Amino acid sequence: MTKRKIVVVGGGTGTFTVLTGLKKFPQIELSVIVSMMDDGGSNRVLRDEFGLLPTSDIRQCIVALSEEKPGDLLRKLFTYRFNAGTGISGMTFGNLFMAALADIYKDQEVAIEKTCEFLDVSGKIIPVTFDKTHLVARYENGKQVMGEHIIDEPEDSELAKCRIVELEVFPQCTPNPKAIKQILDTDYIVFGPGDLYTSILPNILVPGIAEAIRKSSAKKIFVINLMTKYGQTNNFKSSDFLQELEKYLGRGVIKYCLANKSKKYPRKVLERYKLEKAKPVEDNLKETKKLKVVRGDFVSSTVYEKSQSDTLRRSLIRHDSDKLAKAILKVVQEN
Repeated sequence: MTKRKIVVVGGGTGTFTVLTGLKKFPQIELSVIVSMMDDGGSNRVLRDEFGLLPTSDIRQCIVALSEEKPGDLLRKLFTYRFNAGTGISGMTFGNLFMAALADIYKDQEVAIEKTCEFLDVSGKIIPVTFDKTHLVARYENGKQVMGEHIIDEPEDSELAKCRIVELEVFPQCTPNPKAIKQILDTDYIVFGPGDLYTSILPNILVPGIAEAIRKSSAKKIFVINLMTKYGQTNNFKSSDFLQELEKYLGRGVIKYCLANKSKKYPRKVLERYKLEKAKPVEDNLKETKKLKVVRGDFVSSTVYEKSQSDTLRRSLIRHDSDKLAKAILKVVQEN
């Protein structure tokens, strides 16, 4: 099989899952474009106290694409989260490591590159922008909220029930030229899985990115989420996810959708999701001449639990990295 270039667009655990699976195939040349607007948890400290851009999503991509070695000490270190210490509790070793390098080299981009070298990363990790900018969401009731973390986990219980009708960045920022170049020079672009409004769309909102995606001859693949998320995608069906993505990309841009058809969710986990007012995404996608729907059992058998020092809400049920990678590879082979 001829080597194919794939760019993954996103951030967070969903992107980590896709990269972990795809990196196992030597016939794929991987790149990832990562959102830089996170301002919750340890990223808030990096932004407010260190004056740096958020690195948590970058760190997850670095770990996903790093070489796996016996014992995996470095990978364990970079995901280790401190659970004690004033000011350090909740921070990850990986974020502090990159903050130190940014101070040493006086350049955060160089810090990211040096970290990739240190962990022997295979593939390109490209921040979507190096400008300091924030997400702004407007809801159906007319209210506006600024800040990725507040949009991700709304503090206003009434606002959490409302639908997001518009998303933008403020102040305006410039795209990373490397991100534009990579989008135009790839064979496939994969969106998701991940939080629609706070992991995937933030990349597309950066001026020039959506235009580059539309201009690129690459085939576009969208991985639909397994679960809805209260405050973001309340009661969304799979067609709602696609419709929202295409609102910012343009109709007909997405050529393939990967949708989970498995119902094998642990009952106790679903009960916990119910407490969070979340539920499995209903698949109501219809295949057309312009859109092919790839359905399969993409659910991981592992139930993920976050560390006690992690204050952010995390997914308990996730895609299986190997199943997802094989489905994407099948799309590649068919073309």
